Amino acid sequence: MSVGVELVTQEGAQALSLREIARRAGVSHGAPRRYFPTHLELLSAIAREGFAELGAEVAEGLRGGKEPEGGEEPNGREASPRAQLAALARIYVDFALSHRGMYELMFRHDLLESNSLGLRETSLPLFNSLVDLVGRVRPDVRAPDVAGALWANLHGIAQLWGWGSLQLATGADGVEPLVRAALDAHLGPEPR
Repeated sequence: MSVGVELVTQEGAQALSLREIARRAGVSHGAPRRYFPTHLELLSAIAREGFAELGAEVAEGLRGGKEPEGGEEPNGREASPRAQLAALARIYVDFALSHRGMYELMFRHDLLESNSLGLRETSLPLFNSLVDLVGRVRPDVRAPDVAGALWANLHGIAQLWGWGSLQLATGADGVEPLVRAALDAHLGPEPR
């Protein structure tokens, strides 16, 4: 499995094959089939690893987030739901940009549609966290709708930035202003 994760990270999902993974792992080309009878099962297992890594990064970011009090030092209070949403958004976009191959694999429709492989259930906890935080920031809206729109916006920012389109269109030096704009668009301006 770790060879597959490394391969997708370095070369993208198109480089993943049972034969190439076996070659890099130093085993016979049939050995991976004992664990992953189909190519789709292999891809799904690797994508689950990506969701686990992203979920761990988000959990750590939300757990470690403390509300600043005027300066850079945390004051010990738990971050507001808005600050937690901002942290989640930044972690999500950063993960997408620094793990391009894995990120693309994680959101492959053909893998998500295959319920027998369990990938859909693996992807839902992150979205449920997003829904919970949106509901706490915007109790006046149907949280799954706003969370879905925000997620789609963040996904689009990550994809378009990764392709170089947003830099060209906006002249932005980084994604941070775009992430802030997405949060403001879906949550309203941040209270000052």
